Formats: sequence, structure tokens, C-alpha cells
Amino acid sequence: MFSLSRLSMSIRGQRTLSLFSSQTGPSNWSKVVSDAEKIVGYPTSFMSLRCLLSDELSNVAMLVRKLVGTQHPLLNTARGFVYDSKNNLQMRGLIVLLLSKAAGASHAAYDLLPQDMVSGIYPSQRNLAEITELIHTAFLVHRGIVNLKEWTVSDGPMKDMEFGNKMAVLSGDFLLANACTGLAQLNDTKVVEMISGAIGDLVQGIYYENSYNAEDGLSDGTDVASWEEQTFLSHGSLLANSCQAAMQLAKHNKEAQRLAYLYGKHLSLGHKLNSDLQPFVKSGLGELTPFSLSAAPVVFHRQIVGTERWHQQIQHVRLLWRLLLIFTLLAAVKSGKGVSSAVDLCCYHSNKALEAIQAFPSSEARSALENIASAVTKF
Repeated sequence: MFSLSRLSMSIRGQRTLSLFSSQTGPSNWSKVVSDAEKIVGYPTSFMSLRCLLSDELSNVAMLVRKLVGTQHPLLNTARGFVYDSKNNLQMRGLIVLLLSKAAGASHAAYDLLPQDMVSGIYPSQRNLAEITELIHTAFLVHRGIVNLKEWTVSDGPMKDMEFGNKMAVLSGDFLLANACTGLAQLNDTKVVEMISGAIGDLVQGIYYENSYNAEDGLSDGTDVASWEEQTFLSHGSLLANSCQAAMQLAKHNKEAQRLAYLYGKHLSLGHKLNSDLQPFVKSGLGELTPFSLSAAPVVFHRQIVGTERWHQQIQHVRLLWRLLLIFTLLAAVKSGKGVSSAVDLCCYHSNKALEAIQAFPSSEARSALENIASAVTKF
């Protein structure tokens, strides 16, 4: 029997590597990132180089090479780290550094010397940016683990999938352990509490994502408020808490920490909305772009048309071929108000991020943060 769970995998296509991809327009987004990296002192693509070049991870990399020629997702994840000209996987660290520089030194930081700052950023804040990227990378690797219960012959030999899963667990755990060690070395219990809370949110958010399957298309599904809550857990909490933690390390007051948190939160949600919208605003006639049934435009569409109408649309699964069904769902969402509603929400979060950053002094770093927030509304 043809099930919606199999269709869901077809619609999603490949696993996405990162919230921050170049889907906001490669040339515009790449320029915004490139200009921002010059402000913080060095390209963030080298941020976790010390960890990635360690002997332990080198041994893991040698074993991962055995996956070449297989279809295990870990290989695509590793390839994304090497060929990162489009995906900008280090964006979280870049934003932490930009916020650190935009806020500058705090008058309350008696134990922090201005001469210790490099390009206007404290060493502890740079370490935090690296820790943030290590945590994000660890979860990316872990999310590449294949569910062997859904394995089919077309996925390749079972032994390759099992070996790839072992490597994903091992390498992800290694990165997360290094991040936790670095976090402890910051010697700030409040920062530890913030980042550990973000790790907990990540786990909870990914659990929500995994618990959602295409069979939910026949039920009431999630509403927009639930979508925002779950998306924040899996995509926004780490950045929001890291931005707040950067202010804590420089001894900034609670208001500065709150604004930094809000910037990270709204930027994350805005960019996730932008990513979800791409298949619906970019795909032309006869062009099929992978999308998820839990994407924001689909969630809006379901909420707008109502349960009964949505059930009528999704029930076509029993009458149409898979490819035709994907086209039908894509066309149904594009013809409704779900896309425009998602665009409006994306612009809302972009504006809220811009609003939060206005309290910081005018500077190159703040301008770069404004450009990044504005870029998420470019489709």
C-alpha cells in the first residue's frame, strides 16, 4: 500500500544541512556574509578548525571515507563542511561575533581589559562562537543517522547504513564533548546554564520534528503558533541563547542581553520561514522543488482552508501517482493564501530583529547585522 510516510521522504528530498543556507539569493547573501566576516577579523569558516584538525577527528574522517560510494546522509553532511561556498554553515558563530563587536565593552566589566579585545571582541566571546558552531555541527551530524526501520533495497546495502550510523554517532558525540569542555572553560555558570538549556531545546525540537510524519496530513496537524514554538526549539534557541551569552561574557546588563536574545530568536525564525518558502516562490511551471509537509506555507494553507478542505486535497494520495501528487499539493498551496501569510510572518520576524538591534551603538557591526536581518526577506 502506498503510504504518505514514503511520500514525505520524496517531498523532503535531501536533508538540509543548515538553517542558514544561501537560498536567500546566492550572490546577495554571499556578499552580506563576506562583508560581515571582514568586520569580525577572520572568516568564520575557520572557526572550529582546531577541533576539526585534531587527531581524534582525523581518525574518524579516515573511517568516514569508507562511506564513499554509498547513499548514507553523513557523506553529504561531510561534503557540506568541505564545500561550504553556498551553505554558510558557520553563520551562528558569525552573528555571535558581530553582536559582541556591536555591543562593545561594558563599563561593568572591571575584570576584562580592553587591550585583551581583538577586533573589538573578547577572547571568551570568540570561544563562545566556536562552541556554538561545534554544538550545531554535532547535531547536524547526529541528524544524519538513518532510521533502519525505513530502509529499503534502493537505499543501498544495510551494512553501509549501519556503519554510517556508527560514524555519525561517534563523530557527533566527539564534537559535542569538545563543545561542552570549552563551555566549562569559560568559567561562567550563567553562560553554561544558557547554552545547556539551548542543547535541551534542540533535543526537544528534533524530537518534535521526528514525531511528525506524513500521516499527520490526515489529522488536524499543527497550527502556526505550534509551528513557531517547535521551530524555535530546533532552529532558534541555540542562536538566541548564544547571543545572550555573548553579552553575559562581556558583563552587559540584562536589557542588552534581552535584546541580543530577541535578535537571535527573530533572525532564526525569519530565516527558517525564508527557507520554507523557497519551493513555493522559486519553482516555475513544470519544475519540482522538494518541500516538507511541515513547511510554514503548508501549515498556513492547512489552517486557512480548514480541516475538511485539507483532507479532500490530501486524500488524492490514493488516486494519483506520487509525482503528480507532489505537483498537486505544491499547486494547491501556491494558489492559496498560505504563501503570502508565510511571507508576511517572515517580514515580521525580520523587522523584530532589526528593532532589537537598534538599541546598540551605530557601527559597522550593527550595519552588518541589519543587512543580515534584511536579507532573510529577499526571495
